[in-house]
Amino acid sequence: MEGRKTMTNFARRLACAAFAIAATATAQPASAGDIVADWATVKTPPAPELKPVTVDPKTTALLLLDFMKGNCGVRPRCQASVPSVKKILDAARAHNMVVAYNLTGQTPKIEDMVDPSLAPRAGEHLIKNGRGANKWYNSDLEQALKDKGIRTVIITGTSAQGAVAGTTQGATERGFKAIVPVDGMSSEDAFNEQYAAWHLYKGGPVALVEHVTVTRGDLIKYGP
Repeated sequence: MEGRKTMTNFARRLACAAFAIAATATAQPASAGDIVADWATVKTPPAPELKPVTVDPKTTALLLLDFMKGNCGVRPRCQASVPSVKKILDAARAHNMVVAYNLTGQTPKIEDMVDPSLAPRAGEHLIKNGRGANKWYNSDLEQALKDKGIRTVIITGTSAQGAVAGTTQGATERGFKAIVPVDGMSSEDAFNEQYAAWHLYKGGPVALVEHVTVTRGDLIKYGP
């Protein structure tokens, strides 16, 4: 009889404990550990600190990626970036730097670029097979630049989170330093640009951010 009472009391205590645990679990926020549920409460980090940088024109190349009517031409933020990209391009040419272009689309042509002021000149490199976000992958870009002694690339283009971020990642993986002027990258909306800038500045892996300088076109200086 005593044994039955003991078992009954134990069962009651066990049931009470189970109820208490269930009540505690119910009281916990459902969003704990779920970034989508917590989305509206996440605090945006401070803006990246844009850094001045001086490049050696002999070992630095400028990349212009995917500035086409079919993508840049329908993105107001991309069209707004054209004057800034043009200034960077003019400076690169004035210092006899290597300039390389990626044209995108089914059958891309120079005349399909968003603005004729950005069009390549004779002798400037057109990347072969530069598909997807990472323009190094399966293309002739790496060999073309290494043949010319290039060690640093200034990367401009659209989209920021696609061609710019992907090609910057690809550059660092191949031993290049990368410089990304924020006024030379653009996307469909401001958030995608913000995401890309933060990823390249601080949010990405150490092997990436240690070899990337996030800057602005007028902070780039050109050495002798």
